[in-house]
Amino acid sequence: MNNLLAKSFGGLIFLLVFLGAILFASAGSLSYWQAWLYIAVFGISTLFVTLYLVKYDQKLLESRVAAGPTAEVEKTQKVIQSLASLFFMLTFIIAGLDFRNHWSNVPSVLSIIGDVFVALGYYIVFRVFRENTYTSAVIEVKEDQKVISTGPYGIVRHPMYMGAGLLLIFTPLALASWVALPFPLLLIVVIAFRAVEEEKFLATNLTGYDAYRQKVHYRIIPYVW
Repeated sequence: MNNLLAKSFGGLIFLLVFLGAILFASAGSLSYWQAWLYIAVFGISTLFVTLYLVKYDQKLLESRVAAGPTAEVEKTQKVIQSLASLFFMLTFIIAGLDFRNHWSNVPSVLSIIGDVFVALGYYIVFRVFRENTYTSAVIEVKEDQKVISTGPYGIVRHPMYMGAGLLLIFTPLALASWVALPFPLLLIVVIAFRAVEEEKFLATNLTGYDAYRQKVHYRIIPYVW
């Protein structure tokens, strides 16, 4: 357990320092208050989810720690994860450069609203973790895994991607940057492609998934797709 805690909280600290370094280095200033607020929302939300998993589902936490391109088995998924990481970093780099060069004029209230939606996206992800202990960071079917159709899974088949998409799309707004918006949009396209590939795998390898697809019609966006 101590090793898991070290990995989890060490990883969170590293991520926050990394995000801060990217944002403030590209912004050329520490007076970028939107970045400070975003990092606070990001950090508190991630800490809340981590503490919940430490208490209630350490196996899920362990599986989530092992994320990223190197954790994937399929070459296609390695490429997808690499592209996702690239677009994720570019979102923050461009937002910082936007602050430095004053490309965008985003009212402060809109940035705060953006942070609210970022937190909402995290809340959806939290609900997914609470509902589905099989939520792996890689595409796989675990031993004794069952189809989950309750909670957010009764609305869309990939509610975690819905939550992630929501927090990503509002990240540029939270960081007061219109110019950075194309990069989370590209990232969401990558996520959508991953969802399609994941469904092909689950339909073949997870008993009952086809029936679940007939019951819940939308992948990520309710009443749209």
